[in-house]
Amino acid sequence: MSERIINTATGGGHAGAERQRGAGMTTMQRAFAVAVGAALLQALMLVAFAWPAANIAPRDVPLAVTGPQAEMIVGTLTGHSPGAFDISRPADEAAARAAIADREVYGAIVTGDGPPKVLIASGASPAVAQQLTQIGQQLSGAPAPRVEDVVAADADDPRGAAFGAMVLPLVMSGITAGVLLSLVIPTVRGKLVGLAAFGVVGGLLSMEIAHGWMSVIPGNYLVLSAVAGLVSFAVAGAVVGLAGAVGQAGIGIAALTMLLIGNPFSAATSAPELLPQPWGAVGQYLPPGAAASLIRSVAFFDGAGAAAPLTILLVWSVAALALLGVGALRARRISESPASARVPVAVG
Repeated sequence: MSERIINTATGGGHAGAERQRGAGMTTMQRAFAVAVGAALLQALMLVAFAWPAANIAPRDVPLAVTGPQAEMIVGTLTGHSPGAFDISRPADEAAARAAIADREVYGAIVTGDGPPKVLIASGASPAVAQQLTQIGQQLSGAPAPRVEDVVAADADDPRGAAFGAMVLPLVMSGITAGVLLSLVIPTVRGKLVGLAAFGVVGGLLSMEIAHGWMSVIPGNYLVLSAVAGLVSFAVAGAVVGLAGAVGQAGIGIAALTMLLIGNPFSAATSAPELLPQPWGAVGQYLPPGAAASLIRSVAFFDGAGAAAPLTILLVWSVAALALLGVGALRARRISESPASARVPVAVG
């Protein structure tokens, strides 16, 4: 009998060792899978952020050309850079200026007496304005072409670097707020209060920094704060809404969409027409791209061209509320599931 006990103990010890070894292998496999997944995400982020920047080029950039030599200028532009510009032909210089102010074109080339004059709008896109300045230099053959900045960027941010850097913090803070509200706040009402408070306070604080302290964005403070607040609500709401509708996987879906597609293709530092297509256009249908366009319209163009990005942000906000409703219904169904669905355990 003692031999049986010894054998049983020995067998149990071997079984325990096998179980530990199996558990150890599972842990190692999970660690390897996490490492590979993180490396793939790193590669994806590198592509998402570096590829658009490495392929900046004009693609159907709206441009006005007017004056007696307009036909010759159009021929030169289309022959040298086919597909680079979407050229319109306003009646005169005044009409070209109006098209720039209404955000219908990024700039204009005015012909007449002497070398062509280039009208730019660095407030719409410093990158496009720089390219049009270079074109004016090539057309005039002079080192200092005739260039007029019709809608200038802020004097404290002439190259738009601070403006472009502003979008990522708005996106990241919105994602962070959405994740925290999804994981920490259990009720739909609490999440709605949190989203509203984040939108109001976040909008006021962010514009106090960008508009007030740094002074890199002109315009009305309260209007800009409302825009920033709407952006914050839309981004955070997308995270909270998807998390409520499909579970915690929704957090990852929303966060990666905003971070890997929305931010690099927002065109905050360039223009949608300078990015690879169709991604430049796609980026404008996501909150980061709509945010950049709406802030530019409000800050530099007295609201011209604001309708489309404002509509997009409102649609995202309404969709977030709808997803929260879906999540509430889903949670109610789970909580009201009948107790009879549980598997009975026999006792005896």
